Amino acid sequence: MIENENNKLRQLVEFKDGCRYGRFEKTKAYELIAHDRIRAYKMGGKAMIDLDSVDEYHASMPEDRNESKLSPPVCAARRPAHRRGQVRRLRAASARLR
Repeated sequence: MIENENNKLRQLVEFKDGCRYGRFEKTKAYELIAHDRIRAYKMGGKAMIDLDSVDEYHASMPEDRNESKLSPPVCAARRPAHRRGQVRRLRAASARLR
């Protein structure tokens, strides 16, 4: 936690933890930083992301987009057919090797 100019504590976390918190990959994080949508700082050679700026970014997004980011992952039964076929082929191939 670091104090800013308004004596408000900033919630700074390491880069990978900030990406996990914001639910985006590092490429998207770099893009958001470049467009000043989220704030990042360098501290001792490590990139730190301000979690308050991530919260502000998510709050500025349209409501339907927020919900799609937080939706649960697709279960195995609902995967596209070509993906299920790949799994079957891999299982059959591994069974032949035994």
